[in-house]
Amino acid sequence: MSINLEGLSAKELQALIAKANKRKKTLAKRKPVAAVRKKLVSLAKAEGYTVDELFNTGRQVREKAGTAAKKSAGTRKSSAKGTKVPPKYRNPAEPSQTWAGRGMPPKWLSAELARGKKLEDFAINK
Repeated sequence: MSINLEGLSAKELQALIAKANKRKKTLAKRKPVAAVRKKLVSLAKAEGYTVDELFNTGRQVREKAGTAAKKSAGTRKSSAKGTKVPPKYRNPAEPSQTWAGRGMPPKWLSAELARGKKLEDFAINK
């Protein structure tokens, strides 16, 4: 973290020094992480637990994530959602009306299919 000291006034610098000293004292009072971790592990063990069980970490979380990923694998949304694709079908009566073959067919196509025409009759041959 870099602080530009050039733009600070003497009063602002003094406030920053006071804040830094306060933070330094707080950090000095804290025990090392390794000591706290050792204490937590021994306390959990004494009560019949593991740290993983208490904090939902480690293997249990990975196992749950694996089963959740397997469950959702079939229901994933396509990353190409919303992308444009070229049209596959065109209305011969109104060439500006096209359909890419995705989603519900447009009304003009539904009406023609109801009259007995086939979908292939409207295919754009490229």
